[in-house]
Amino acid sequence: MRYLIIVLLCACNLTASAQWWRGDFKKHKRYPLIVQSKTHSVQRLPKFTMAKATVQVKQVQRSAYNLELCEKEVIKAAQHHMRYREYAMASYSFSELAQLYVLENRLSEAKWYYLQSIRLSKTQADDGHTIVSLIALAMVKADLGDLPQAQQDLAEARRIALATGRSAEVQFIDKKIAYVKSNKVWLSKSDLRYAETAQLPAKSK
Repeated sequence: MRYLIIVLLCACNLTASAQWWRGDFKKHKRYPLIVQSKTHSVQRLPKFTMAKATVQVKQVQRSAYNLELCEKEVIKAAQHHMRYREYAMASYSFSELAQLYVLENRLSEAKWYYLQSIRLSKTQADDGHTIVSLIALAMVKADLGDLPQAQQDLAEARRIALATGRSAEVQFIDKKIAYVKSNKVWLSKSDLRYAETAQLPAKSK
């Protein structure tokens, strides 16, 4: 009996379904897919615009504590560069340290570090940094009342700027030279400086 049923199923080309006996062999009607609705909810959102605000930048003056911290960091960097013979970077560290000393009105120390910076920048052929340091050194010397040496430094900076074709720096140096020659405060300091070093003539017996 079992074999007879199998033969009948094969002959009728029936599917091996458990519900073959229901006789539901009609083709089912396929309905079209449901069209998805398009939503434009994002376009209904309000547009976001950045508010234009003006921020007033206020410059905070450096305190003595901040200057001391900066001084320690710059000295540490300069020592590191000198130890590993990074003379180009050491030159910038020395000039930065000199700028800090100018802010602290420690002009003698600033003068020494500018001299070291210029010496290193010349060995590295860094003409731009040499010119900037010479101008700054001239201003320090002028503040100290040494106008002749200040003018010599400005003249040297001008020669380097002319040799390297830096016309903008030449014009800037010319303004500094005229300013040094015309500043009455520096002229009075120079008179006092050289009056102190002048020797009095010996009294005739």
